[in-house]
Amino acid sequence: MTPPRSGEVYIDGASRGNPGPAGIGVVFMDGKAQPLRQLSRYLGETTNNVAEYLALVYALQEALRAGYTALTVKTDSELLARQFSGRYRVRDARLRLFHDLARHLAEAFSACEVQHIPREQNALADRLAGRAIAEHRARMTAL
Repeated sequence: MTPPRSGEVYIDGASRGNPGPAGIGVVFMDGKAQPLRQLSRYLGETTNNVAEYLALVYALQEALRAGYTALTVKTDSELLARQFSGRYRVRDARLRLFHDLARHLAEAFSACEVQHIPREQNALADRLAGRAIAEHRARMTAL
């Protein structure tokens, strides 16, 4: 099987409390707008912006592992999209670390862009991020 050359991925980060319990959702789509691969991870206690950046980092790493050479990332985080494109400066030192890591990973692609989309177009990634938090809470309650 030939590895995919270009792809589209939807990402979202969520934090309940900001800072609070956080998770990410990542959804790789096929050319027919169907999910190919989904990723949901609990992050621990952090802010929503850190969760958004970690969703991007996970998406870029997974795309590289899968053999993508070009990637379009879709996010409902306007801040993330504008910081990644250089339209906004990254003022927060912690976010700067994640921004620099994401930019470094993006250099491995022939093309990589992050696009801002309306929240309603990002429902699946949002559900996956929320699910990571809910499943962690359920595990902690069961203990």
